[in-house]
Amino acid sequence: MTLLTVAVVGWGAGACEKTDVDRTFEGPYFVRFTDSTLTYKESYSKPISILVHNVGPQLDQPITINYTINGTAREGKDYTIVGTKGTVIIPAKQSSGAISIQLINNANNILESTSLTFTLTSVQPSTLQVGFGQNNIVGKSMTFIIQDDCLLGGLYTGTGRIGTQTASVPNVQITSTDCKQYLLSNWNIGIPFFSFDAIKPTLTFVDNGDNSLTVPTQGNANLGSTDTVKGSGAWNPRDRKITLNLKFKLALSSTKDTTLNYTQTYTPQ
Repeated sequence: MTLLTVAVVGWGAGACEKTDVDRTFEGPYFVRFTDSTLTYKESYSKPISILVHNVGPQLDQPITINYTINGTAREGKDYTIVGTKGTVIIPAKQSSGAISIQLINNANNILESTSLTFTLTSVQPSTLQVGFGQNNIVGKSMTFIIQDDCLLGGLYTGTGRIGTQTASVPNVQITSTDCKQYLLSNWNIGIPFFSFDAIKPTLTFVDNGDNSLTVPTQGNANLGSTDTVKGSGAWNPRDRKITLNLKFKLALSSTKDTTLNYTQTYTPQ
């Protein structure tokens, strides 16, 4: 009887307690960086948003968050902060705000990386806290890595003139792993034998080290099996524009070829 009584009493006490399934989150609510790390090449020309969000209900008032910046990247030489440095605002009735950073392209063919550490230090209203977990470490800091790029690397707008018509294509990427040989992501700029914009043929060219460029003879999956492209070019160190003079050798039949010449200009975005 004694054991039965204890069991019944124990069951009754357990039934009155909240289980983990019954529990609801009661706070504290907090603000944090959305990402823990971000990596961009220095040639990326558009402002970059580093998001901070409120992990909790939207508020009817703005949330003001202060932060510090440390790291090896140099302000004014590697990056600038757009807007008020040290403060980010989450507007009323919204869940996130952003620190805006603009990279400075000082490419010098030295492929190294620098970094910044952003750390949230305080928040208003005081009903919120910065970060979560032990020592509020979760989301309190984020690392922003700036990768050095080659002189000719980056995003370009390509322009080509054929007859009396001029065509233009944005967001043409040029990349390199050694700052000598480059890969251009798309030279389909109003060329008649590529009638669809979705076709994006690549092109390899070489920086000769004296502002001149060489396009070695090469084939392409979007050309015929015997068709080739080659050419020359130049890089203007003042405005960083690239000019390519391309020659396409196309097979009209099994016994007859033709050569087409095109000049294209790529302007940094």
